[in-house]
Amino acid sequence: MRRSITNLLLLSFLLSGSLAIAQSNQPVVNNIIKEAQENSQVEKLAHELMDVIGPRLVGTPQMKQANDWAVAKYTDWGITARTEKWGEWRGWERGTSHMDMVYPRTKTLEGMQLAWSPNMKKAVTAEVIIIPEVADSLAFQKWLPTVKGKFVLVSMHQPTGRPDYNWQEFATPASLEKMKKQRTAHTEAWQKRLRNTGYTARTLPVALEKAGAAGVVQSNWSNGFGVNKIFGANTKKIPTVDISLEDYGLLYRLTESGHKPKIRVHTESKEKGVVPAFNTIAEIKGTEKPEEYIILSAHFDSWDGGTGATDNGTGTLTMMEAMRILKKVYPNPKRTILVGHWGSEEQGLNGSRAFVEDHPAMIPNIQAVFNQDKGTGRVVNISGQGFLNAYEYVGRWLTEVPQPIRSQIQTSFPGTPGTGGSDFASFVAAGVPAFSLSSLNWSYGTYTWHTNRDTYDKIVFDDVRSNAILTAILAYMASEDPNKTSRDKSVLPINIKTGEPAKWPVPGKPTRRGGLN
Repeated sequence: MRRSITNLLLLSFLLSGSLAIAQSNQPVVNNIIKEAQENSQVEKLAHELMDVIGPRLVGTPQMKQANDWAVAKYTDWGITARTEKWGEWRGWERGTSHMDMVYPRTKTLEGMQLAWSPNMKKAVTAEVIIIPEVADSLAFQKWLPTVKGKFVLVSMHQPTGRPDYNWQEFATPASLEKMKKQRTAHTEAWQKRLRNTGYTARTLPVALEKAGAAGVVQSNWSNGFGVNKIFGANTKKIPTVDISLEDYGLLYRLTESGHKPKIRVHTESKEKGVVPAFNTIAEIKGTEKPEEYIILSAHFDSWDGGTGATDNGTGTLTMMEAMRILKKVYPNPKRTILVGHWGSEEQGLNGSRAFVEDHPAMIPNIQAVFNQDKGTGRVVNISGQGFLNAYEYVGRWLTEVPQPIRSQIQTSFPGTPGTGGSDFASFVAAGVPAFSLSSLNWSYGTYTWHTNRDTYDKIVFDDVRSNAILTAILAYMASEDPNKTSRDKSVLPINIKTGEPAKWPVPGKPTRRGGLN
């Protein structure tokens, strides 16, 4: 009976999103929870960052606006903050995108230009053609002049616009199996078609541009209803646009059936020259060991198909809210608590790698790094990242986290060192105990990771509040710990290719001048 009541209480918490939490014997922990529950700022911060400022592509005015906004927020909270230049980037600003099919009928198309796509001074109307099936690269070179003045479709025509879970729910087993076989065959045939051109997905648009194409049209479907991945353009003079699966399929089928569709495209953007790239840094100075650090970590930049809400707006919200709460209830930490909002993570962890490289004296004195960058979900996994004794101190810090939050977190110790994926890896490579606070999925990979649907409405605020509580408590416990964390490394597993133990990752070099070639 007692176990059933406990389970019901936990279920009630999960369903309501509220925390009915027993009092801790740590007053600061109780105050962290109270402040997070009764005075949460995450919705307000999310609106200002995602809706007002918008996406934060490196090199854009919005990225600089976000840097300045964060400094102003921290300053308002009484927290010392600054921007710290780490490099330079090609300055660019998105403008409007408008695409219409004008023949054989009229239809406005759903789509947008890719990041860094060049400005079009006026709308261009032209026929649409498809990359052909050719025997080899020589045959493709003979065909290439035919692209002059035309828009070229460069993505595979998807045989179904329904995600797999929809097929699995409604299709007969035979129909589902048939669809999968057809899709596999279709994919293999398209990959062969591209290989035979002699180009890659990255170099093909450049070849089309040199041959005089009017523009490049793609559809990077994300395997869910209404979602496409939106990355950067490789063209410098002609537009590269991404359009929805539905509209791309329409154009592809009309072209394939000989109807010679025409589209009108007008995209606007602004080149901003060479602009500085920044990290935003804020800190609450330690009173007893100010030269030792706990770092809260989240990348600030995003791709700009949506507004970067879950990648990584929610990580940003988590760290900002944790810092706000700590300043209010724990204003005099023993160690310095620093937050890093990194730039250009999406292009290769550049901001955090530069920070590690630029602050060599700080690296030996970092107690722990807590990084969040896996979407809006509540944290459900923490790995030891290969640090042999991480189980001892991380496990001890977790004991003060409220049971409804702690019970959902699986830990794996010692784990293996992360080599990429997010900014914690920049610190792990330098031998710093840095931990990824990995989140519940919430269909992140399909629906919000780098997509046109990564927007405010996808944020699960109860989970973000939970993550802010977790982060603030971990930072408090790491600050109060009488001992400095062990950096002893575990013996890594055998690399099956070499037969020798895997090697610890080495620090990567940041790209400090990006998009300028």
